[in-house]
Amino acid sequence: MEKLALLGGKPARDKFLVFGAPDIREAEIKEVVATLKSGWLSTGPRVARFEEDFKSYIGCKHAIALNSCTAGLHLALEIAGIETGDEVITTPLTFTSTANVIIHKGATPIFADVERETGNIDPKEIKRKITKKTKAIIPVHLYGRPCRMDEIMKIAKENSLFVIEDAAHAVEVYYRNKKIGNIGDLTAFSFYATKNVVTGEGGMITTNNDEWARRLRVLRLHGLSKDAWKRYSAEGFTPYDILYPGYKYNMMDIQAALGIYQLKRVEKNLKIREKYFRMYNQAFTEIPEIETPSEEEHIRHARHLYTILLRLERLNCGRNQFAVALQAENIGIGIHFLALHLSSYYKKRFGFKRGDFPNAEYISDRTISLPLSTKLTEEDINDVIEAVRKVIRYYKR
Repeated sequence: MEKLALLGGKPARDKFLVFGAPDIREAEIKEVVATLKSGWLSTGPRVARFEEDFKSYIGCKHAIALNSCTAGLHLALEIAGIETGDEVITTPLTFTSTANVIIHKGATPIFADVERETGNIDPKEIKRKITKKTKAIIPVHLYGRPCRMDEIMKIAKENSLFVIEDAAHAVEVYYRNKKIGNIGDLTAFSFYATKNVVTGEGGMITTNNDEWARRLRVLRLHGLSKDAWKRYSAEGFTPYDILYPGYKYNMMDIQAALGIYQLKRVEKNLKIREKYFRMYNQAFTEIPEIETPSEEEHIRHARHLYTILLRLERLNCGRNQFAVALQAENIGIGIHFLALHLSSYYKKRFGFKRGDFPNAEYISDRTISLPLSTKLTEEDINDVIEAVRKVIRYYKR
């Protein structure tokens, strides 16, 4: 048997393959340079252009650019009037920011378990968790796969609840021919460095409510009545007023300069992601030690992350040991995600314990995300496949 690199063998590839490498091209670089030369670096004409482009792509009435998806979730809770004593239902299988923003508003995150086959929040579990204190639901479209939004919206309507979609992984996604960003009351997107549309840091919030959009634009920049571009542009100086105690959540033109061209390529890039996704699936489907992502009709998956689940009962190692061995083969990996209710803060604050959300725990204990980026080549994908096979061969029972 071939010796693992972890044990002194030759790695599957010579150069380390970075997980989630951003695909930045010449058009973005030129636009960033032009932005720097323009003298306008903060929120200005390129942010306005990126907002218009994103609004057209999603098909919504309003798109408000921000410095992160987390900011979008926080502002959405503000619009929904969430306050101390309220409850917001969300998933334990997500990045911590989804639940953190609920804490920041003084409300309580109520976790509902996920579907084991998709990793997305289970509508049946949502219904079980609704109380008189429940004010909103935050479904997370995990890995780029949409949640069952028809069922979630029906539950929300029956119980007069806001629906705030965490679409950090889901720019390209459709659910039953409806574009994500047009279904819930408010939707937050991410343009972080590893996302399918990259601005380094950055986010967008979409809505079809005119009044909410007006408030969001004011709240994202200190609660000022006029943003800096309008105050200091050629239109002439206009004094500002403070309408709300707002936040410093605005996007910079430097970020938007990247986003404008990233968004132009998003549909072309999706085809590449789908090809690499198929390559992984074809290679791993017949390996009994691995569970591959399930496929569904009536959706379009963003192919943001490719995750495998290890069948630990067939292996002589745990997930963490497998991950260490794979990285020693020069393959970068991610873990998406560690179940929030088992993290130190949430266990201590709310008394969560193992067994509270068994499906989320099952995925959390077994998941590994493999490199998936349009910057990669087919040769890179084949290197990943061979490295996974190599580690499986060594640890299989």
